[in-house]
Amino acid sequence: MSVPAKKAAEAVAKKVIPVASRAVSAAEASSIAPTAKCAGEESSMPWNGWFSSFLASSIGANNFEKLRRAVVFRPDDIHNLEQIPRPNTKVPYTEDGSKTAMFRYPSPGSQKGGRQPEEDKGSLYEDPYVVSYYTRDTARRYQDPAFPNPELEKMKLDFLPQDDEAVKEAQAKFEEGPRSSPGNNGRFATGPSDYDPSGLRASMSANHESLEQSLDANMPDHLPVPDWWNKQEKLVAWYKERDLPVPIGGTGYGTIPREGRIARW
Repeated sequence: MSVPAKKAAEAVAKKVIPVASRAVSAAEASSIAPTAKCAGEESSMPWNGWFSSFLASSIGANNFEKLRRAVVFRPDDIHNLEQIPRPNTKVPYTEDGSKTAMFRYPSPGSQKGGRQPEEDKGSLYEDPYVVSYYTRDTARRYQDPAFPNPELEKMKLDFLPQDDEAVKEAQAKFEEGPRSSPGNNGRFATGPSDYDPSGLRASMSANHESLEQSLDANMPDHLPVPDWWNKQEKLVAWYKERDLPVPIGGTGYGTIPREGRIARW
């Protein structure tokens, strides 16, 4: 294509191309939204195929089709020998061609991203890259035989003879605490680091003291006592007034519908 013809085609294209196809600045890239939900039929490159159109109008559509089939390799290729289909190209995937597939529009990269659940503001887990679970795994807190429940271990030692040498040795070991994983105080091979004051984000800086503080902060506090706990005196008085045996706990919570009280067998 010659330079004058190319400039003329560009001038025509500027009038034909829709406004939504204009270039956007870096500041607009994060907030701009597509103006259509599906790929339009109008081409953004109207000058494409101008020679074929000119030749078909000159020699006639029938003669042009005969010439195209004699010259072009695979003239029935819907992709026009292009390796990647164009967004508006409908590709049939059934033998009769009744069902077709095409690229999604807007593309997944141009659509609004998914919503990621957020942690509590100001907590360690607000950072999405903090994926450690051992720092709040309270269910397995005392299952490690090397680090059992300190309160339970202290009670066991208090029940033993205090003048026994083995008991004294066990008490001294208990007071010393675990000697494993003391942490490196944020000093790595590359130098000091303060990106995590607790030291729990890296295995080299993790320590038992910080781990215990993190587990204490994540201990469950929902439903710590039964529903009847705050009215147990009232429940006991009700049974004693009627000379009835006092059951363990509060019974008769809620009501059962009639259908639930009918035997099904």
